Amino acid sequence: MKVKSVLLTGVLLAAAFFTAKTAAQTVTLPRAASPAGKVSQTIGISKITIKYSRPAVNGREIWGALVHNGFQNLGFGPAKASPWRAGANENTTITFSHGATLEGKPIDAGTYGLFLAVGENQDATLILSKDNMSWGSYFYNESNDVLRVDINTEEISMTERLTFDFINIDDKSAMVVLDWEKRRFPFKVEFDVPEIVYASLNEELKGSKGFTDQSWNAAANYLLKNNLYLDEALAWSENAISAPFFGQENFNNLQLKSQILSAKGKSDEAETVMQEALVHPTANANNYYDYGRYLIGNGQGMKALEVFQKLNKKWPDHWLASHGMARGYSAIGDFKKALKHERIALEKAPDTSKQFLMGYIEQLEAGKDFN
Repeated sequence: MKVKSVLLTGVLLAAAFFTAKTAAQTVTLPRAASPAGKVSQTIGISKITIKYSRPAVNGREIWGALVHNGFQNLGFGPAKASPWRAGANENTTITFSHGATLEGKPIDAGTYGLFLAVGENQDATLILSKDNMSWGSYFYNESNDVLRVDINTEEISMTERLTFDFINIDDKSAMVVLDWEKRRFPFKVEFDVPEIVYASLNEELKGSKGFTDQSWNAAANYLLKNNLYLDEALAWSENAISAPFFGQENFNNLQLKSQILSAKGKSDEAETVMQEALVHPTANANNYYDYGRYLIGNGQGMKALEVFQKLNKKWPDHWLASHGMARGYSAIGDFKKALKHERIALEKAPDTSKQFLMGYIEQLEAGKDFN
């Protein structure tokens, strides 16, 4: 019994030692050679995220040497013709939160392995693969490709450590660039932002966010500004005004309905609703002023002046009343009357607004419209 006890104790100690040794081998330590990197960019409500490792040049020859050209047998793993992993260590991956186009080619939402077959000149082939969990490109399989596109590389100033970045960003697209040594690999990613937002709004309005008039107003306003699904925009606007439990008839909701009707070519209905908004108890001096500016922006200077005149009558002591009158007269070219009202506005305005009013006065004195 004693011998068995000693043997069992020895086995347990050995197991404990082995476990401790194994655990010690899995502690988290920094990667000195090629630290991990992650970059992301939001476009509209969509996001592109790239995870990669960042090797340094470190005095080495890169293209055609450390990074092989085209496809090559790396001598390990099942792949016999592998592209470059576009980084180091594990797969470089790129994630699209929504469907997009890459260099004009469609790509579904998801995470993909990102590879590059580097040309000997200024060319390269970008590859996105379903294989996003492997180590490097040792297990690359062409049958997993979901997208291939040829790109042209560019010569840049020295970049010591491999870097992914986003440039030329606008409201629908961005140029993704991989920079390393003196070479840049650029490719454009674009999202159909209005359609993506429209789909998102449809889902959000089904939930708790759909129980406020502000949500329906904001959603309808987005469709209006993008000239998208105006029939639905009108229905959403009507929900903001009159839906059970949360609908609110107020100036802002009525004004938006009027603007949507106008965009649909229903001018008479739009005018009727706008007049309802102007006499609604929730209307204030700022609403009148903003509406007058909206009319000026749409080339309706005389109509804007009429709105500013009503503003001046309802809130004669408000500085925006006089400033609005100045805007209205300036819009129709009567700079003398505009100057008179702007000087009155200057006397009433808060100190934070006086400087830009003085600038407007100078323009009017020079006979220029300041709108």
